Amino acid sequence: MRAETVTIRTARAADERPLAVLDRAAWSWLSDVVPQPPEDAQVFDERCPPGQFLVAEAGPLILGYIRQAAPTPLASNSHVRQIRGLAVSPGARGRGIGRSLVEAACEQARAEGIRRMTLRVLAHNAPARRLYGRCGFQVDGVSPEEFRINGAYVDDVWMSRRLNG
Repeated sequence: MRAETVTIRTARAADERPLAVLDRAAWSWLSDVVPQPPEDAQVFDERCPPGQFLVAEAGPLILGYIRQAAPTPLASNSHVRQIRGLAVSPGARGRGIGRSLVEAACEQARAEGIRRMTLRVLAHNAPARRLYGRCGFQVDGVSPEEFRINGAYVDDVWMSRRLNG
């Protein structure tokens, strides 16, 4: 299944269970700073409503998602969005789904007048950093040893991409 056969749409409340299953399947210390979510974990709540998520689906299967939200509640920062989660099913990786989700999120934000998309990625997550680089994101800065994961200190890399102007 290639990215061309995948549809990207806004998440619906009914997607919560498949997204929770996907979160557990995609979880890794390579990309996460918290332990694997429990099987009954909620995906949506008042801070993370379905409208913040785009999902990639092929037929009835959800293969991935991306979440974007305002980085702060400040009006002076309302021209910026932040990617706050990206996951692709392990069996669907390497098919362009992650890139399609990132591009769709950037296009949606651009259409809403957003000027800049930001994200944070763990320095040791080379696959994600390559993906974001291919999507036009550049490193803005690094917070050295921001996290301690499995006994090792890991840098937090801040990246961004201009969307308009």
